[in-house]
Parts: sequence; structure tokens; C-alpha cells
Amino acid sequence: MNAPAPPPEPALTRWKLLLEYDGRPFVGWQRQDNGRSVQQTLEEAIAKFSGEIVTTFAAGRTDAGVHAFGQVVHFDLARTAGPETVRNAVNYHLRPLPVAVLTAEAVAEEFHARLSASGRRYLYRIVNRPAPLTLDAGRAWQVARRLDAAAMHEAAQHLVGHHDFTSFRASLCQAKSPVKTLDRLDVARYGEEIQITAEARSFLHHQVRNMVGTLERVGAGKWPVYRVAKALAACNRSAAGPTAPADGLYFVEARYDPRPAVPGPPASP
Repeated sequence: MNAPAPPPEPALTRWKLLLEYDGRPFVGWQRQDNGRSVQQTLEEAIAKFSGEIVTTFAAGRTDAGVHAFGQVVHFDLARTAGPETVRNAVNYHLRPLPVAVLTAEAVAEEFHARLSASGRRYLYRIVNRPAPLTLDAGRAWQVARRLDAAAMHEAAQHLVGHHDFTSFRASLCQAKSPVKTLDRLDVARYGEEIQITAEARSFLHHQVRNMVGTLERVGAGKWPVYRVAKALAACNRSAAGPTAPADGLYFVEARYDPRPAVPGPPASP
């Protein structure tokens, strides 16, 4: 007698989450042996809600202490539930750690939070005042010396475009090539706060923080504007400025190009 056929595997739903988190309690996004990560925290919350062990994938691997306004994550789940149920249940199990699911939506199985992203945007916040930080402690870089934001913006434009960013790459960076295309690097002052916005398809490890540390040297009057171009051309990490603290860096958003529409039948004349 033939053995009965095994039951079919349950259909999986691919979920896309939009996350906000304060990076201070974590060793970064990715699971590590030296402490709690955002990834571990999220996967444990999903397991408590669903009873399933899942692997989550993020649009950007933020470092220890780096925050997120709009981190995008995907995972596959067998349990059937609506978007609000997924969002609210996962948030319940994330407490009291500072991670929140802002939105949850079911997406096509071809979607991948990292590989499908066509662009990423980061924000770096500098609070430019001599008084210590209270509300923004751990959430911005405090620089007491008055910075020239206009000079920083002018210097930043030397970095925009398709370049070898070896001078702004961490020594442990695992990217296959140091060549990247930086689409935008803007510096603007809003009262005591200086905001630096960086946009690109992808970034090297510590690239944004190394660019910010270099621009701070310009803003402080320690470097002339043209020295940033020389640092870029040197293709040597020692030619650029220091690495800015993780405190001020935020993953703002990942951009996904809309899927092309399936052509329909020709319209009737």
C-alpha cells in the first residue's frame, strides 16, 4: 500500500514593513554575537505573534547607534492575517524596545527590501551650539564651534557624481567595488541645526559618516573647500576627515521604482 502523500506546504505571504527605531540600544540592524540587534528584536516579535521562525531582510544595514525613520523590511509568513493585525501584533511584542512598525503590507513574492531598492536616502543631524544636548542627546552630533553650512554645501558638491569613494570607505567595508554614484549631498542650516542629506542607489560602509566628518572640517574652517576634491581624488582613507559619530545618522527611506504595467488589449477605435 502506498504511503499517503505529505500535506502540502502552507502558502507563504511576503510582508513589507516600514520601521522606525532609535538605534541607541542596539548593535545595529544585523544579528551579531556581541549584543541585541534590531533584526533579532523584530524576528523575535514576529515569532511571538505568529509562532513561526522567520528571517527578515532590510533595505539598509544600519550600524550601532544609527537610527531610522523609514527602514524597509520584508519576510515571509505562513499565518494568514490582515495588515493592521500584523502591524499591531508585532508592535505589541516589540515593547518596550524603541522599534515600531509604522505600516505593514502584503507584496509580490518578487519584492526584496534590499535588492529591489533603486535608491536610499540618509539624513545626518548636527546640532551646532555650545550648550550640551538634552532632548537630542544620542540623536544628533553636537558641535560647539560655529560651522559655515554654506561652505560645507559647496564642498559637498565635489562628491556628487560617479566616483571612486575609497577615501570615504571603512577599512572593513565588504563592497566589491569602491565606485559609487552619489546622486545628492546637500547641507542646509535650520537655526541651530545643520542637516546633511545624502541620496544614492547604495553606499559604502561608513561612507555617509566619513563624508560628514570631512565636511565638518570645512565648516569649522580647518579645511578649504577645494581640499575635499583632493581627498576624493587621493583614493586613500587617510586623506579624508574623521568618521562622524553614529548618533546623528538616520536611514530616512528606500525608494522602489513602480513595476511596469502589464499591457492590456488595444483600445477599440
